[in-house]
Amino acid sequence: MTAGAALAGPDGLPRCPWALSTEDYVAYHDEEWGRPVHGDDALFERLSLEAFQSGLSWLTILRRRPGFRDAFDGFRIEKVAAFTDADRERLLADAGIIRNRAKIDATLANARVLAGWSEGDLDALIWSHAPDPGGRPAPRTTADVPAVTPESTALSKALKKRGLKFVGPTTAYALMQACGLVDDHLAACVSRNGGHGA
Repeated sequence: MTAGAALAGPDGLPRCPWALSTEDYVAYHDEEWGRPVHGDDALFERLSLEAFQSGLSWLTILRRRPGFRDAFDGFRIEKVAAFTDADRERLLADAGIIRNRAKIDATLANARVLAGWSEGDLDALIWSHAPDPGGRPAPRTTADVPAVTPESTALSKALKKRGLKFVGPTTAYALMQACGLVDDHLAACVSRNGGHGA
């Protein structure tokens, strides 16, 4: 068996190997990861959670996502932009999220920046960096999946230039994978091409 190749899941269908470590991952992999996400608030949530994930496993974030959504008012940009110092202290004391001061501050600062943008600007900026779907072959193993690409580096620069924080090229690429700008499901994976395989 090739290392990093698609593996049979609990239903016998082949999936990306990372998806099979927990039931949480199976559901996330099958129903969310790699499917197109649009809307400024939805993308702000993904951008924020990818930043919180930095240095941690995605599973840690996924399991706390309901807590994050409660703490950050559903990641509605206008609401988070209006958070006060008291809200910041509340977040720093909230055991339901990752209490990292720098990441909390970056999320609040990003919301304030984004609140000044026109509706649809974040969506348009992020999706303008989606690469040509036929630009590279479907990955056969996890070794074929990059951590950073020229497009994610460009997206990171564009976001930073507009004043956003905690949006390095690796975080930008994780966002691109999660939000369907790229399809990094393995070629044999049942979820490749939105659930149609290669």
